[in-house]
Amino acid sequence: MSTIKSYKDLLIWQKAFEIVISSYKLVKTFPQEELFALTSQVKRAAISIPSNIAEIYGRNTDKSFSHFIDISRGSLYELETQLLIAKELGFIQDLNMFNHIISLINEESKMINAFYNTLSKANH
Repeated sequence: MSTIKSYKDLLIWQKAFEIVISSYKLVKTFPQEELFALTSQVKRAAISIPSNIAEIYGRNTDKSFSHFIDISRGSLYELETQLLIAKELGFIQDLNMFNHIISLINEESKMINAFYNTLSKANH
């Protein structure tokens, strides 16, 4: 078992980082008129997930933990909703990438919930 020396060693952060990179690749094909609308929203929601996980690692207090895990979870569901809207509007050109991101989102959701439950038990 490896030692965690940085937030970058957390699998939950690594998965979230992969979601960001995949999301950025996906929105490159969105219509130009969506640049400051849905494209921007997708990028912000995606970036928020690993950023808040890193924030949890950096702050390491019970109050911060709960706050930032809630933000990560909310951003994850926000991203999923935005991608579903984009698909419905016909903005998604690469359905394989879309399905891959949705799969990553489902995995990350389980990981966030497990992370929350594990750390909640450790703090009580």
